[in-house]
Amino acid sequence: MNDPDWASGIDPNQASVARVYDYLLGGVHNFSADRDIARTLEVIEPRARAITAANRAFLVRAVRYLAEEAGIRQFVDIGSGIPTQGNVHEIVHRVDPAARVVYVDRDPVAIAHSTALLAGEPNAAVIQADLTRPADILGHPAVRKMIDFDEPVALLLVAVLHFITDEQDPSGILAELTAPLVSGSQLAVSHGTHRQETGEAVTKVYRRAVAQGEPTLRTAEEIGAFFTGFDLVDPGLVHGPLWRPDAPDDVPDDPSSFWFLAGVGRKP
Repeated sequence: MNDPDWASGIDPNQASVARVYDYLLGGVHNFSADRDIARTLEVIEPRARAITAANRAFLVRAVRYLAEEAGIRQFVDIGSGIPTQGNVHEIVHRVDPAARVVYVDRDPVAIAHSTALLAGEPNAAVIQADLTRPADILGHPAVRKMIDFDEPVALLLVAVLHFITDEQDPSGILAELTAPLVSGSQLAVSHGTHRQETGEAVTKVYRRAVAQGEPTLRTAEEIGAFFTGFDLVDPGLVHGPLWRPDAPDDVPDDPSSFWFLAGVGRKP
């Protein structure tokens, strides 16, 4: 069978974090290699789909808070992935159609689909860039055109920092990314945390087969340090389902079983 247009020039035998995530969310823009990884993850962690969905739900709630309550009108979503329901620009444009959004990802499938989705959308753009090269993101012509760094900006790093190793210096990357942000800017982060019985096994799966490398699971203290220079907004750094749930029934019986932490911080 011929590859679909979106697969042109992509090695279907090399799994991608973005496409594994797409499969777990019920998407169709993935290859057998991505599905094999995702299914292996589901064997290790039967709640993998629920955890992925909960992470996406945190993004939706955080963006809604940032647009509706915090009044942010500029968003940079790094590690944005393949478009699915509840995209950032769709949420913020319900509040203000003039709000501006830049998506950033390294995966070519994510870029191709985001580009198609944003065709004719003047207040949203997508760029292909690597989080480990923050200067390339901040200096990109689309970012300079869309984002006014003299006004508050929301920086979104959802389910991406755990793919940055300690050797790659995630704190240094964050410091460079947040340096130009003015008072009132906000930082949203979700990050995989330790769960002893599954964490090592998940890491081994990614190490074996995913191009971007294995996740580095971190403690609450380590993840909290990423908010240096920001004041955490209520309810602080918590397990994802506990961050401002829409209804009490949305909180699972054991939120810690959804082993990622999430929070939003405001730059004073």
